[in-house]
Amino acid sequence: MGLDPGLRRLALGTLLAAYPGPVPPDWAVDLLADGLAGHTLFGTNVHDPAQVAASTAALRAGRPDVLIAIDEEGGDVTRLAHATGSPYPGNAALGAIGDVALTRRVYRSIGAELAALGITVNLAPTVDVNTADENPVIGTRSFGADPVRVAAHSAAAVTGLQAAGVAACAKHFPGHGATVTDSHHELPTVDAPLSLLRQRDLPPFAAVVAAGARAVMTAHIRVPSLTGTDPATFSRAVLVDLLRTDLGFTGAVITDALEMKGAAVAAGGVGPAAVRALAAGADLLCIGARVDAALVERVAAEIVDALTDGRLATARVEQAAGRAAELAAWTRAAGGSPAIGDTELGYAAARRALRVDGVLTGLDRPLVVQLHTESTIAEGRVPWGLGPHLAGVPEIRVIATETDPAQLRGLAGDRPIVLVGRHLHRLPGGPELVTGLAAQHPVTVVEMGWPAQWRPAGVRAFVTTYGASHANGRAAAEALGLTG
Repeated sequence: MGLDPGLRRLALGTLLAAYPGPVPPDWAVDLLADGLAGHTLFGTNVHDPAQVAASTAALRAGRPDVLIAIDEEGGDVTRLAHATGSPYPGNAALGAIGDVALTRRVYRSIGAELAALGITVNLAPTVDVNTADENPVIGTRSFGADPVRVAAHSAAAVTGLQAAGVAACAKHFPGHGATVTDSHHELPTVDAPLSLLRQRDLPPFAAVVAAGARAVMTAHIRVPSLTGTDPATFSRAVLVDLLRTDLGFTGAVITDALEMKGAAVAAGGVGPAAVRALAAGADLLCIGARVDAALVERVAAEIVDALTDGRLATARVEQAAGRAAELAAWTRAAGGSPAIGDTELGYAAARRALRVDGVLTGLDRPLVVQLHTESTIAEGRVPWGLGPHLAGVPEIRVIATETDPAQLRGLAGDRPIVLVGRHLHRLPGGPELVTGLAAQHPVTVVEMGWPAQWRPAGVRAFVTTYGASHANGRAAAEALGLTG
């Protein structure tokens, strides 16, 4: 027997799917007509603005109030500019500048670009307080390590996005900033009491709720004092008691991607994860990036089965689908904004964020060395570094653990060396290579990752960009006098 049509439609109304390629396949549009809440766009769905606008128009033909979401944080996480790097600095740079009005303007500019393309929900801003220098997945996506500063900029970002008619989704509740593992690969643990969360992690979420954020995203992290052995995505204590009752949030709770191992492994698959998230109080279930029609149908069938056998109450799923529909109605009523994106604002902001310890002199035609760093799944393979901005300056790319300082000295000859890296303090072989080279050669370091306290001895200058976007790279190259 097939699924009950009414229950299938109800289940679909809680799902954010995805599809491969630049053109929505027929099944992606047909499912919208059947009640699917919407789709999330990833880098594989983005070729150029005209193509994206055509795609969103095609999706809207399937369902006028479709939710079309994207991860467009600026900085290191961009989908629209995945081929070149973002023209906006990320949150760490904006937090370092400390100008809340600028943060609002940058996010309104990002929102205007999204609205012009027909995108209605931005899975941003990241409002986690990054208190762990070793955090492999948040880092420069955070406004900083100070809860008060992060709260102020988080509220400004939400206000800016929503002024452009794009719903903001603050993430990752109840706070991913103290983790030292990546929830894409495993289930991280934040072993902290609720009192510490209230002091350290929750102020930004309280601020975005007060600012009217239309959505909040869950974190696939374990907080034993609240969630036991489960991730927060499956915890009523987190999603209902803490977020809704204590903080007063009334919008849509969106899960982080259920295909991530922090959720899927804990539940035994994407379908069971969907059921557990709904039962815990989530409203919109982001399935993930690798989605086809069969997977959507399996997840919907799992939800219908749970409704039938009593694992899920019908009223709970109706509530979830209703909140998803309310979010869609808000985006239609908001209807975009006459504002237009201002990428020059992003480049100017990146220049303001730059910090220099030391002296930037004697850099005539240096050898620029970029140290290879693996990208996170959240970032994807987005170009970064100084390369696109150099004029007549040689650049090489090396792996720190496979490179002898003597090799680089031989290549440089009598020229100075500029070493460019991300998270150098924790890059395997990175600190050793930098200090070994600086002991015998003029070296300037450009740190494009999280600005940890580590500073290598003997370098002429240490440049901190607070991010690796296209804008951050240009700001650094300009400061070094390498743009010609």
